[in-house]
Amino acid sequence: MPNCPRCAKSFRTANGVTFHLQQPRTACHLWEREQISFSGDPTLEDADALALRSPNWDAEQTDGHFEVPNPEDVDYDVPEIREREKPVEGTEASVPTTYAGHLCRGEQFEGAAIVYRIGDTFLRRFDMDRHSFHRQTNMYYPFANLGDWEMANFLLQSNLSMREIDNYLSLSMTKKMPLSFWTAKELRGHIEDLPKGPCWKIRIVPTHHPTTSPVELYWRDPLECIEALFNHPFYAGKMDYSPFRMFTAAGRIMRVYSEWMSSDRAWELQVKVPAGSMLCGVILSSDKTNVTNVCGGKVAHPLLISLANIRMNVRNKASSHAFLLTALMPIVEFIHPVPRIHSVLEARLFHACLDLILEPLKKAAQLGWMMADPLGNETLRQLGSICCDPDDVEAYFDACARFRLSGVSHPFWHNWPLSDPHRFLTPECLHHWHRMSWDHDVKWCRRALGAGELDFRFSLLPPITGLRQFKSGITKLKQVGGRTQRDVQRYLVVVIAGAAHPNVIAVVRALMDFRYLAQAPAITEEGCENIAVALAEFHRYKHAIIDGGLRRGDQSGLHWEIPKLELLQSVVPSIPQVGSVLQWSADTTEHAHIEVVKDPASRTNNKDYSAQICRHLDRVEKCRMFDTAVRLRGTTEVGFSSSAIECDEDRSDGEVGYAVDDADEAGAAVLNDLWAPKQSSSNYFDIAAKHVASTALSSFPLRTFMRGSTAFHLNLRPSLRRLSVDSAAEKFAIPDLRSALGDYLALHSCHGRRIRPFGRTRQSAQDTPLPFEYLQIWYKVRIQQRDYHDRTSTASTYTIHAEPPNGHWKYGRYDAAILQVDEGHDWPDSGLTGHAVVEVRLIMRPRPPRGMNVTWANHFLVYVRRLDIINVELATHLPVLKRAVRASGSYFGDVFPLDQISSFAHVVPRFGETANKRLTYMNACHASQSFYLNRYFDKDFFYATNR
Repeated sequence: MPNCPRCAKSFRTANGVTFHLQQPRTACHLWEREQISFSGDPTLEDADALALRSPNWDAEQTDGHFEVPNPEDVDYDVPEIREREKPVEGTEASVPTTYAGHLCRGEQFEGAAIVYRIGDTFLRRFDMDRHSFHRQTNMYYPFANLGDWEMANFLLQSNLSMREIDNYLSLSMTKKMPLSFWTAKELRGHIEDLPKGPCWKIRIVPTHHPTTSPVELYWRDPLECIEALFNHPFYAGKMDYSPFRMFTAAGRIMRVYSEWMSSDRAWELQVKVPAGSMLCGVILSSDKTNVTNVCGGKVAHPLLISLANIRMNVRNKASSHAFLLTALMPIVEFIHPVPRIHSVLEARLFHACLDLILEPLKKAAQLGWMMADPLGNETLRQLGSICCDPDDVEAYFDACARFRLSGVSHPFWHNWPLSDPHRFLTPECLHHWHRMSWDHDVKWCRRALGAGELDFRFSLLPPITGLRQFKSGITKLKQVGGRTQRDVQRYLVVVIAGAAHPNVIAVVRALMDFRYLAQAPAITEEGCENIAVALAEFHRYKHAIIDGGLRRGDQSGLHWEIPKLELLQSVVPSIPQVGSVLQWSADTTEHAHIEVVKDPASRTNNKDYSAQICRHLDRVEKCRMFDTAVRLRGTTEVGFSSSAIECDEDRSDGEVGYAVDDADEAGAAVLNDLWAPKQSSSNYFDIAAKHVASTALSSFPLRTFMRGSTAFHLNLRPSLRRLSVDSAAEKFAIPDLRSALGDYLALHSCHGRRIRPFGRTRQSAQDTPLPFEYLQIWYKVRIQQRDYHDRTSTASTYTIHAEPPNGHWKYGRYDAAILQVDEGHDWPDSGLTGHAVVEVRLIMRPRPPRGMNVTWANHFLVYVRRLDIINVELATHLPVLKRAVRASGSYFGDVFPLDQISSFAHVVPRFGETANKRLTYMNACHASQSFYLNRYFDKDFFYATNR
């Protein structure tokens, strides 16, 4: 157990020790000041201060990552810890992750990220503010009390203008409140007294060529931004501090790449830095975004920064606020007689501004935050070989053309050790893959089928609750974003199946396999090989696109010179170097533009956008930090006062530790309340676990339950509360329902709750008597599964419908599912082996006679019809299904427990070369006898069936 370094009290966790040392009412609060200082040795003082700021930096930017120079050429003022072990061998460690449900064996880099001493934590910095003296008596200073602060926070976070705030504060009802401010100006004045984060600066950037307006750069220190992220309590336990390697088995044969710290590059960099150092991967993202929506044409160019050490499942959530705005790049118009030179001058200005903004990070590398040899790189050698004056922009641009360079003479990374575009520019899903799919794959399919046929086929697809339905097709869509592009990818292969040439289908399908495989959050070495195979298959069949005239090309003729296609070649080599490519997607940063640019701009007076955006963000961040600090401080104060620490000498050490742990848990709850998503999706696994643990159940059997990796949720009230068996058979068109129920009850009485196989001969007669007469019937059930790669997380929730004919659905709505039929094969590890594809026709529960208590009445049942897999189509790699029939010609159906269903399935009719014009999405499945099992509607379903 960790102990307090002063009083030696035991605590459950290291966080408990930290909370204990931070409490002003404890004698241990001054422990740090009592430590022996490094007086008389300024080297050690500087090194200790360096260690407190943040870990070492990775100076090779891989989508914002930076690499370091060689340790022999840089003198580091870092305290000597001990002799370096052999880091390449690594240390056995329990790396907290799994791959596809199996615990991975891992090794962690030994001697990395050593803690020198207790540093300035988030709350300690809050206590060191210039107004901390006033907060000893009033935690909410400069506000009077909690209510005063909550009102101020609400007004500042709202969309109200200053005039509207003044009008609100002038109301007679509001004047009765004991507020410390009565105007919007006074309110903003109070905000200026709150603890500050990274401060904004403005600088006029000089240029060699005239511009229509001064070049104003708004920025803040990126090192302070990184330190603010690293220091924030919300990310505690959500960051990786040292490189690690994961393997799928104890034999360490198959590597698994996921987080950046699991990559080979992070391990190599850690070898080069001093013992005890820690790598911090810096992520930079820059893209222009519109500020005005309708008119005006105002554009902003934000530069976002984040920390690669934060785990991807946290960093890529917009609610985590893991991306901070570190600069607003200037957007100016140059005055030059040659229009094509304008873009060259803009690129030079962009690099000059980046060089200025990132100077603190470069200095950190030079002062010893990381060690590595400055090595030359290909781009800089090409620039050095150009014998031309860079100030002669036109001549220099022409000289750069033969190297395919942009004309920038001093790129921002030219004095950054071991930095080169081929290293710090990683593959990116949103613009490289999804946009390419829309710009190229969809156009090929449109020309192969025709716009009308393609749209009609999309309109016939059976709808999936929660996903977009393209009732009018896709060729006339406007302003197509990343979400729509991904939704189109779910159906594109199954839509063109049977209509386009097989080789054309193989091209589209191979690219789809490539995208899906490469988007996995954890990728093994075998997965890298599969990605390479998919890309090679595309190149094998791509001639069909040219032969069919589906790629028109430009005036230079037909060719495959597509930049996004060329970028696909770097995906497999990048995975071992930077980890899973999914974490570098621009989805999060694009969404962050709303928070850091668009929303602040909407609250301005439409003048001087940059300055007002920075002021607004400064106020919002102060409020957010202050709210976090006072709520955490209030939690710890209450926890420690209730436990009477230091006042009750009769308490044991363990009891004190438990009190601190309670405060730790309460602090985590506060952080989740402030920073976690406000509207998270339902976790039916947690709900089911709570129901099982509860002693007072409102309904039995439970409406939310789970089995294996699947959770089920039914509405509390059934759609039909009381319907006879014969009426249900007629309403749902199931003539053998009574005999199927009879067979189920007979097997249940003999074998109990075992997994039932599919295909048994019917034993019960059509008029067999049943121990019940009525059924409760539900029209839908929600299915939720564990994430394929991380079984501690939940995946998307899908709804299985089993509705009888009604006014909208003339033939009813019956969705498909995956049913487990072999007890030795579990979903998703076994894929379709040991499972059957079925059509769910009825969701029910027998109603026993009053007063009868029988086990079969405590289970929900389903009547399903089997869809047999005939073959797997070569071009699409999709299983071809056909309705199973008995010897009598009737459909092959049977009754099973509901929890024998493993997954939702998307079954699409085979339309042939031309879809029947009489079909609609409401009757297409009813009129079809042959189907495709769509493997692409969900990534987790794709991974499970890709075997």
